Amino acid sequence: MGFLTPMFLGGLLAVGLPVWLHLLRKHKTTPTPFSSLMFFERREQSSIKHRRLRYLVLFALRTLLLILIALAFAQPYIQQKLLPLTRSGQITVVAIDNSLSMRADGRLDQAKRMAKSVIAGLHPGERGEVLAFGSRVQVMSEITDDHSPLNSGVDSIEPSDARTSYAELVRSLRSISQATKQPLDVHLYSDMQQTGMPANFNDLRLNAAVRLEPHPVDAKPVANFAVENVVAPRRVYDTKKARVLATIAGTNNQRAMRKVSLFLNQREIESKNIEVPENGRATVEFLSLEVPFGANRGAVRIDSGDALPNDDTFYFSVERVEPRRALFVHEAGETRGLLYFQDALQASGQSAFVLDPATVEQATNISPSKYAFVVLSDVPGLSPGFENELRSYVRDGGSVLVALGHETVANARVPVSDNRVDGTRYASRNGEQFQTVAWLDAGHPSIQQDNRWDNVKFYQAIRVNPGNARVVARLTDGTPLLLDEQSGEGHILVFTSTFDNVENDFPKDAAFVPFVEQTARYLGRLNDAQTAVFVGSFEELRDSKEKGAAVDVLDPKGERALSLEEAARAQNIQFTMAGFYDIRRPSARNELVAVNTDRHESDLTPAPPETLSLWQNTAQGTAGSGGESGPESSDAAPKPLSLWWYVMLAVLALAIAESWLGNRHLSVDKEAA
Repeated sequence: MGFLTPMFLGGLLAVGLPVWLHLLRKHKTTPTPFSSLMFFERREQSSIKHRRLRYLVLFALRTLLLILIALAFAQPYIQQKLLPLTRSGQITVVAIDNSLSMRADGRLDQAKRMAKSVIAGLHPGERGEVLAFGSRVQVMSEITDDHSPLNSGVDSIEPSDARTSYAELVRSLRSISQATKQPLDVHLYSDMQQTGMPANFNDLRLNAAVRLEPHPVDAKPVANFAVENVVAPRRVYDTKKARVLATIAGTNNQRAMRKVSLFLNQREIESKNIEVPENGRATVEFLSLEVPFGANRGAVRIDSGDALPNDDTFYFSVERVEPRRALFVHEAGETRGLLYFQDALQASGQSAFVLDPATVEQATNISPSKYAFVVLSDVPGLSPGFENELRSYVRDGGSVLVALGHETVANARVPVSDNRVDGTRYASRNGEQFQTVAWLDAGHPSIQQDNRWDNVKFYQAIRVNPGNARVVARLTDGTPLLLDEQSGEGHILVFTSTFDNVENDFPKDAAFVPFVEQTARYLGRLNDAQTAVFVGSFEELRDSKEKGAAVDVLDPKGERALSLEEAARAQNIQFTMAGFYDIRRPSARNELVAVNTDRHESDLTPAPPETLSLWQNTAQGTAGSGGESGPESSDAAPKPLSLWWYVMLAVLALAIAESWLGNRHLSVDKEAA
């Protein structure tokens, strides 16, 4: 027995109150008048009678009442040993981690052996189920009391390249518990990797009917080296300007030297030795990337010799292509805009576009369909035939960039577009009479990477009625500066000033080069595909135009990743293993996707026992010592049982009895008096 608030036991001192009332209270006698005391003999009078307890039962009730009140405030409790919970119909779930980290030191094989020992211990009639999990959960056997399919499910678990997700396992356990409406006894076999724990601990909360027993497999920190990341160009236009930067990371390691090699199409191109600091990172740069035309398979590899060799290689895909051509139409004799625009494209180093300049007269005989995009730089007017070709070009998916200046003020509308020209806004260069950019739509592809145009001065801008176009930028007086209008499958981007450093100083500002580069990529539909993705990511296979067309996908083993039905209907594919996926789309649009294992798996540090104990405590029962729990330690654990209500009921009964008995004795005293 114990007390939650033992300080209130000091209230037992109040027991002296009934003692004083019944024994020590001063005895008073009514004096009797008498003439003289000379005839009385002097003697001692005994006061024992006065010190006798009166009304012993009433005294006992009052004393016991005060004792119980003090005990009630001290909140007594006793340790109650609960009987094991009845879990009729309980299902034993064997969950085995088959993520990338379980490949180290034969951990998966060890987990399988431990799981089979649990299956062998199931009594006749006890049902079980086998699960394998990484980033998602796979059901390896049905719920059955037959040991053969359970052991077969364990044997069929193969190591994967996926990342550990304990939160995904918990979600599946909740679903199984709700579907079967039966309690689950979950045996988890994993290396308990710290990086597999979710950021929010509530994602690990189990249902009350789920009891978790983790079995750590070789759960100790292990030194490991990995190629953490590789920065390489997705497309190469000039091999002399291509660079490859690799980052090598070590966890739980001592300072060591490692050889880093660059491979291209399974051929070693270059190698370097670097020193990796203790629990740190080192970078290495390869200054050339001589790749042939077409799609190429690149890789950076280290000779780590550690327990997990699967993260020693980082794959990337690189494509050697010719720059695409773009048409730049300008007025004869006005070449300043062409000069600034062309220099901005070339300033990016790896320029994906080459400009073909043409005057308004020369453009009449040019077909825009062979160009990635077309730029109209302050042209006074276009021939009807060429403008109609541009309209058809845009409707079919082409894009046009229109820059407006003083030559286009006389026109009532924007070339190619139907937007109306309402006039011009002119400011003098004297003093501070100029316009600046007051608002930018940072989500637009032309400015999403560099949205600092605060220092650009605009002296003239053409007022254009936006109509249905999207306004991307506005000047301080509200004049639209950049508009994006969709026409059919293509876009018409209108810049209401020029690129010639006359009507503005934009070409000399630092924001001009990113604007030109991003606009060219946006209009030329040059997607910024990543050189590499991670296992578990998705890739879109077809767009709305290609609905019903078959898409062939070959996995890193060279096998078809999709069935015939999936190849005709699937909208996307999830990458499940590391290596190169060859996606062959309709219209000969092939793509080589490099897939790598998630580098969170490279850190083999296990979660601390305290975390596992807290995880167990979210389910029914409490965790035992050392992070282990079982039927005896969780269900039969002693638990405190409060006695407060029982004591208060006794106090109430004694108070009633004391009141009744006290009134009775008082009435007797009155009658005696």
